Amino acid sequence: MPLFEHLLKIKEEKGAGFFLLLDPDRVDGKRLAEMAEAAAMCGVDAILAGSSFVGCHDFDARMADLKKASTLPVILFPGNSRQISRHVDGLLFLSLISGRNPTYLIEEQVRGASLIKSYGLEPIPTAYMLIESGTVTSVQFISNTQPIPRDKTDLAKAHALAAKYLGMKMVYLEAGSGATIPVPEEMITGVADYCGLPVIVGGGIRRPEEAASRVAAGASFIVIGTRLEYENDTRYMRELADAIHCSEKTTI
Repeated sequence: MPLFEHLLKIKEEKGAGFFLLLDPDRVDGKRLAEMAEAAAMCGVDAILAGSSFVGCHDFDARMADLKKASTLPVILFPGNSRQISRHVDGLLFLSLISGRNPTYLIEEQVRGASLIKSYGLEPIPTAYMLIESGTVTSVQFISNTQPIPRDKTDLAKAHALAAKYLGMKMVYLEAGSGATIPVPEEMITGVADYCGLPVIVGGGIRRPEEAASRVAAGASFIVIGTRLEYENDTRYMRELADAIHCSEKTTI
């Protein structure tokens, strides 16, 4: 089954999916493998692997070890065209549509396209949108772009609809790693209802109830990584999975 269809099946069967984000810049190879093994037992649905800035010299080898250790789909979440590995199941083919920096709108995509084709990876065209989160995040600094203000839901909706008309398959609302506050529920609901695409939400989500409220607001997938990278807390991971999978969508 193609990766994108598999993700849609997860959403259909569980109501929403739980993505564990692993950053090879912050987690060494041994820890990546340990987390990949634990994730499958704790209700995680897929692993996202990537970083705003990859400083590790052995990225490809780490992806190979991660895939070897994991029974879950491993999906690249690349910050640039250098973060492409053949040792994964596919990747989010991101375009940073909330910014106006051509490097992350199209240039890095052009640089990586031939490599993706040669590796036979499945790309999932994804509209990547930075949302104001109370702090300057790594991706905001590296991309040199401004996030969409958290109280400007209409702006987020317009960007998401444009992405749909451009043929993108998913929308990713990103508060950013280490965000002080997560993406607001009102924006998630507005975007999900307006564009009709699956919505991924990440950044600043630390408690199970925060994850559940984002699913209730309309998120199809929740991304959590920072705390789990540093704490070997399988109980917490299970609590997050239960909250994400048991949430009920808000009806309007």
